Amino acid sequence: MPARRVVVACDKFKGSLTAREVDEAVAAGILAANPEAEVRIVPIADGGDGTVAALAGAGFDLVPVEVSGPTLEPVAAHYAVRGDLAVVELADTCGLLRLPGGRLAPLTASSRGLGEAVLAAVDGGARTVVIGLGGSASNDGGAGMLRALGARLLDAAGSELPEGGGPLGSLAEIDLSGLDPRLQETEIVVACDVDNPLLGPRGAVATFSAQKGAGHADQELLEAALATYAATVAAATGRDHAEIVDAPGAGAAGGVGFAALAVLGGRVERGVELLLGLVGFAEALAGADLVVTGEGSFDHQTLSGKAPMGVLQAARKANIRAVVVCGRTTLSPAEAEQAGAAQVRALTDLEPDPERCMTNAAELLSQLGGELG
Repeated sequence: MPARRVVVACDKFKGSLTAREVDEAVAAGILAANPEAEVRIVPIADGGDGTVAALAGAGFDLVPVEVSGPTLEPVAAHYAVRGDLAVVELADTCGLLRLPGGRLAPLTASSRGLGEAVLAAVDGGARTVVIGLGGSASNDGGAGMLRALGARLLDAAGSELPEGGGPLGSLAEIDLSGLDPRLQETEIVVACDVDNPLLGPRGAVATFSAQKGAGHADQELLEAALATYAATVAAATGRDHAEIVDAPGAGAAGGVGFAALAVLGGRVERGVELLLGLVGFAEALAGADLVVTGEGSFDHQTLSGKAPMGVLQAARKANIRAVVVCGRTTLSPAEAEQAGAAQVRALTDLEPDPERCMTNAAELLSQLGGELG
């Protein structure tokens, strides 16, 4: 008997479709095959790229804001707001996707734009700001974000340091007296799915800087620079050095997690669980016969805590059958079943050419949806 009530909750297909576009394509296929079905669309994200867009339509309004990109060029971004809760997304403000021409800048890229978005949200009346980390271009320990919020980073001569992670090696003092006082009354929540510390073999530089263009020499410079920065922040805040450096999530997004936790007094929450809560996913599941989730690549990285894994876990908890649609999968049927997927359907099942899968993703997803309907 065809499923009567279906919840479609997919993440984006990177480089092809947004989360909402994926959901709409699958839903169209289900309804074409079974017009009597009740289909509810719930776009999802995990705090990274696409988070703010996924919240549109879940009771959140999108607010346009112009901020500094990772190399300080102006970019048009958005944050999401519902009541006095705002969600800002690093990827949309100063992430890798915002690098002009895609040119990596591991030593000079800045998180300033994220701080500008936080400030805009506070200006708009936000009392709680959720910061979605992921897709960052910078290795600056969140220094750029703090500067946008009023901090000053000075060298031994009392001059302002240039932006980026590289110059932090010359940091002698961080002046926090100019931080916007409203931040003391603002709850800062970091949506993050990694538990890396700031420094060391599992730290921000060792784990994430290579994908931002840092070679071996750059990594040595950045590790030393962040160590100087961390010691200076500890002295300025009076916080225990080891506690703030080793805090789970401090190494997220090139160390932005460190600044949010150590200076802004934020707390870390798992991105997937937090975002599913914000979109009311548990309520959406009530009475459902089937859950459809997925993303571009359903692989071992998905299993480590990405958005579709959160959906599968929620469906299993509610005892609802769940299936996965994806561009491609590298998981065995046993691994998929263990993750909670009763079935996995990939676009490559219908179209072996990966390029055509990307180009015709919506049409192929509708076809898969029709088979599920």
